[in-house]
Amino acid sequence: MPLSIFGFRALWSPWFFLTLVLLVVLYFLLTVKWRDRIEGAVPVTRKEISYFSIAIVLLYIVKGSPVDLLGHILFYVHMIQMAVLLFVIAPLLIMGIPNWMWQKVLDAKIIGGIFRVLTKPILSIIVFALLFSLYHYPLVLDEIKLNLIYHSVFTITLFLAAVFFWWALVNKMPNQKKMHSLLKIGLMILSTILITPACALIIFNPNPMYLTYASGEAWLQAMALCVPAGMLSGLAGLGISGPEMFSNMSTIYDQQLGGIIMKIMQEIIYMVFLGKFFITWYKNERDNADEITEKALLERQRLTMYNQPNR
Repeated sequence: MPLSIFGFRALWSPWFFLTLVLLVVLYFLLTVKWRDRIEGAVPVTRKEISYFSIAIVLLYIVKGSPVDLLGHILFYVHMIQMAVLLFVIAPLLIMGIPNWMWQKVLDAKIIGGIFRVLTKPILSIIVFALLFSLYHYPLVLDEIKLNLIYHSVFTITLFLAAVFFWWALVNKMPNQKKMHSLLKIGLMILSTILITPACALIIFNPNPMYLTYASGEAWLQAMALCVPAGMLSGLAGLGISGPEMFSNMSTIYDQQLGGIIMKIMQEIIYMVFLGKFFITWYKNERDNADEITEKALLERQRLTMYNQPNR
């Protein structure tokens, strides 16, 4: 069956779209129009605008477009959503929000204190890996997809954990201690190790793990999170029994494909950042070596001139 039967509201989430539009308008008001009224504000860069804009567009695609509805039907699409949300949008937002705005957050007594604790590298990695693994535990994911409050709270919490994890890796705050590029590489490798078991459990489990993708009754209840109640009750009368009405893919293949896609996307994104960190480390080492060599040559010239006999 075509997705169009779910209606415009379920497919395009107009209220979510308007919320993001308002967020973009507020961003440009604060960074451009009202900037001169804000103490410590500096002009926003094109790169920051690009990062923020891309993050907002991607956020609407994965959580507001038909992709979100399809993520309730096919598990592998849901995993694409989560990979983009946690590994692409989170770092883009950090890099897209100007440093002076982040400083306002850090200057807030309570919020800033919590932020500084939860962004400590090792703690942030452990918290993110635990929440990531817990989210994909069958009983937890099924419960989250059946309850709007649980779904909203856990998704936001997991996203914030991703922001805390990425903070130490990509933030450019001038007054914060910078991590060595090799340490960043080590932390990303550690993160890969910690989240691998959850992906492996999904990939190698021979049985369907999630009732909300395998049971027609549970699936219909889960669909209530993104489809208006009146529309959903009308569709139930059409004899729609489950996600198999919209895809020929078996539940187990869908599940395994989801785990594979999540792992591949995470590895590719990590490789991009690892390459960036390695290049930064290499350039710093080369510059330091050049500086040491130059100082050594100057010192040698000074000693040579000093040791020359006076004529």
